Amino acid sequence: MEESRSTRQFSHVILGLDGTLLNTDYVVQQVLKSFLVKEGKTWDSKKAQCLLRKGPYEAAVAVLEEYELPYSSEEFLNMITPMFNEKLGNIKALAGANRLVQHLRSKGVCAALASNSPRENIRAKISCHPGWEESFVAIVGGDEVTRGKPSPDIFVEAAKRMNSDPSNCIVIEDSLQGVLAGKAAGMHVIAVPSIPKSTAEFGAADEVINSLLDLRLEKWGLTPFVDWIEDTLPIEPWFISGPVIKGYGRGSRVLGIPTANLPADKFSDILSEHTSGVYFGWAGLRKGGIYKMVMSIGWNPYFHNSEKTIEPWILHDFSEDFYGEELSLAIIGYIRPEANFSSVESLIERIREDGRIAEKALDIPIYACYKDSPYLRRDQND
Repeated sequence: MEESRSTRQFSHVILGLDGTLLNTDYVVQQVLKSFLVKEGKTWDSKKAQCLLRKGPYEAAVAVLEEYELPYSSEEFLNMITPMFNEKLGNIKALAGANRLVQHLRSKGVCAALASNSPRENIRAKISCHPGWEESFVAIVGGDEVTRGKPSPDIFVEAAKRMNSDPSNCIVIEDSLQGVLAGKAAGMHVIAVPSIPKSTAEFGAADEVINSLLDLRLEKWGLTPFVDWIEDTLPIEPWFISGPVIKGYGRGSRVLGIPTANLPADKFSDILSEHTSGVYFGWAGLRKGGIYKMVMSIGWNPYFHNSEKTIEPWILHDFSEDFYGEELSLAIIGYIRPEANFSSVESLIERIREDGRIAEKALDIPIYACYKDSPYLRRDQND
């Protein structure tokens, strides 16, 4: 399989939209949460993940049953749909989406957008992302074909509009339905699962990756990204702060790597926007000091986390704990996707390698300049 990937040349790319390029799932959850709160119900974010695997009508039935709401599926969807439509033009891009769209356009790669959403909704969703519409040779909506995904119709139509044979197309999709549709169309498919911990379900795909940040186009004969620096990828910086809390105790006790954990429930919005993986940047403590840090976001497969967490490791030896102290982080680069390990020893080795990569990279000017960010020092003059 690897040999065929490295020698086969593909000329066209077809992208899914919701969950592939856009963080639509988060908007759906926010709409549902708002609706349920008005109905006097308590929102359960854990149960929401199960809903994301379902189609609109299946999800409606599940919500009505779970929360004992006195509506039919049609009534419920009629109430929810306008609320969702109001937010179509404000759906944020997922990590790596802008990078991918801009890269394909700049390199002259023929690309199409194929979504089960109606064409009008697609245009509304991409309207707030400059340059996206112009980057696609073809945009195919679910209302323009007889059958939506998992039928191959949408992808076959996209290839037709690009004047390409399906066998020359690479599909990038987040859903199992999209993967099956791409394969049924006779195309090669890269899966980027949007549902947490569902990688095992995507065996039909030719490749499964953690996020668009991990996409290696050269494996498929396309022009590679050239923005990796010293095994790191610069990203659009993002900043968070919060009190250091006690985590699971495994950092110091099991791994010998003391992490400065932050309360994940405070950062639900941030966690939904950023893919799991290992990141790095700078950390500022209120009592003084700016330090290099490397950080994991995700479910830590080796420890079978049930919730997504943020676990920074400050690359400095402290003489004592600082629980309760305010920690500010500037996250400016990406190292690798989250991964499972066969032993705790291999996990420790990989974490320490992540630390060495971050330590070295943060001396590079493109990263080093963020050490002087006012955000990191905002509490040190109080």
